[in-house]
Amino acid sequence: MSQQGPIIVVAREGRPAFADVLADSGASPVVTATWDEAAAAFTQVQPALIVFEVSDGCTDDLIHLASGLEAAAPYVPLIAVGPLSAPPRNVIVFDAPDNAFDRLPARVNAALRVRSLHLTVLRRLDGEAAPAASLPDTDPIEDATALLVGRGPSYPALSVAFGQHMGVIGALSVEAAANHLNIRDVDGVIVGEGFSPRVTDAFLTVLSEDSRFRHLPVIVGGSLAGVRADYGMANLEVVRGSAAAVAAIALPLIRQHALEARLTRALNSLDAGGFLDPRTGLLTIDAFDRDFGKAVSETIAQGGGLSAARFAFAGRDRRTSLDAARILSRLMRRMDFAALQEDGSILAAFAQTDLRTAHVIARRLASVLKHTMLSAEGNKPIDPQVTLATLRANDSAEALLERLQPAASRAAS
Repeated sequence: MSQQGPIIVVAREGRPAFADVLADSGASPVVTATWDEAAAAFTQVQPALIVFEVSDGCTDDLIHLASGLEAAAPYVPLIAVGPLSAPPRNVIVFDAPDNAFDRLPARVNAALRVRSLHLTVLRRLDGEAAPAASLPDTDPIEDATALLVGRGPSYPALSVAFGQHMGVIGALSVEAAANHLNIRDVDGVIVGEGFSPRVTDAFLTVLSEDSRFRHLPVIVGGSLAGVRADYGMANLEVVRGSAAAVAAIALPLIRQHALEARLTRALNSLDAGGFLDPRTGLLTIDAFDRDFGKAVSETIAQGGGLSAARFAFAGRDRRTSLDAARILSRLMRRMDFAALQEDGSILAAFAQTDLRTAHVIARRLASVLKHTMLSAEGNKPIDPQVTLATLRANDSAEALLERLQPAASRAAS
């Protein structure tokens, strides 16, 4: 088990059985405390993680402690062991039927991985006189995207329950879900009703065998007989109950994964000297302008082609633009580069590319966006508006980019 510091186990009284399970798995030290002692123990021990035993009357104490650690830096994971119907948004629930705690160490390790990543990013930021990147101060759940797989009667309710908090990608088949997982960065998978136990088991088995999804939150909602509680995935939960109950258990896990994704993008930006936008993985606006100007100069001097495209989205919804930018960051050729602009559009440059080839590339990218994203209202696919331009003789970078702007903007300038 990751050794980042002490683990505090909080219980109403005595030492819970899962404390010994954690100690036997390599966690050291494991410090036990009652609810009355929890605040003092946290101040004295400075734990890497806190595990709570859910008991009667603990809700108020849990909410109080969780609220004080919600914005902790570095991240302090909070795990509640036992049934908890409405956990605070930063408390991960681990419900162990029949007191089977063998999966708890894996859940703890997955949470400590996120804390370790947060420590690394904070250390890198602190070590730079002028940090090349920064961490947003918004709740990570605002950046989260969940994949909802299902086609049964619970699907609409689940879509609404999760859509109130995050972006939701719908998939009516496991084949469609697999396609989305290969294209999109998702922070959690919710499996609803509508599939046979055999299909659900096969889907979960495939997820468990892919290292990319080993720590991905996977929530099985509804009454799916034949689904095991353990597929070797640290953040798998089988939740019975309403759509709201499923969402309540899933949100803290998805929030943690969204924080991990945010930290990973920030670290990539730091590794790139701050030239990458930590929100999207694309270039920052300043880096794009510099590289685009250099590409124009080199193309004019050496010959060849250079084309550019502008992807615009109706409504200028921030979430739509961020999702599109993250998708493009995964799909673009290594020789090309792009940046999310202040107005929500995305400018992309295609190096050594004539207008005809650029048209093919842009059309393919737009098609992927159209078929994998929904509008901000969540009821229809987006339809990106694409404008293309190619470098002409005696062109400047400013002139080429100007031709990508809408006619109204050009007239106003």
